[in-house]
Amino acid sequence: MKALIQRVSSARVDVDGDCTGAIGPGILLLLGVEKCDDEAAADKLLAKVLGYRIFADADGKMNLNLQQAEGGLLVVSQFTLVADTRKGLRPSFSSGASPELGERLYDYFVERARSLHHEVATGRFGANMQVSLTNDGPVTFMLES
Repeated sequence: MKALIQRVSSARVDVDGDCTGAIGPGILLLLGVEKCDDEAAADKLLAKVLGYRIFADADGKMNLNLQQAEGGLLVVSQFTLVADTRKGLRPSFSSGASPELGERLYDYFVERARSLHHEVATGRFGANMQVSLTNDGPVTFMLES
């Protein structure tokens, strides 16, 4: 399981012109699920996301995690994160989860996030989404379970 996290001042996701999720300051998380992933991988990745210290403390150092900073979390499924781009000019998605497994683990990740964090918004799994964000920093990290 892979998560591209971006510290944002704000972010939103729209599907067919309607906003499905929006946050103010916090983390935009693009989530990719691989066929070898399971609930344990989702739990491990979520703990890392919630605990990752990418927000400034009183001294301006990246020392606070999402919960300490009281930021929002916007979770958006992104199948292309699991692409193998090492060879050729076309990505391979052979390690990607099936749509059924991907949606099940995405839903599980979001449900667990909502049980552990006060503000969680989402996109819509499998939809053509338009994601808008103001990257704060920019601060962007790739996390893997």
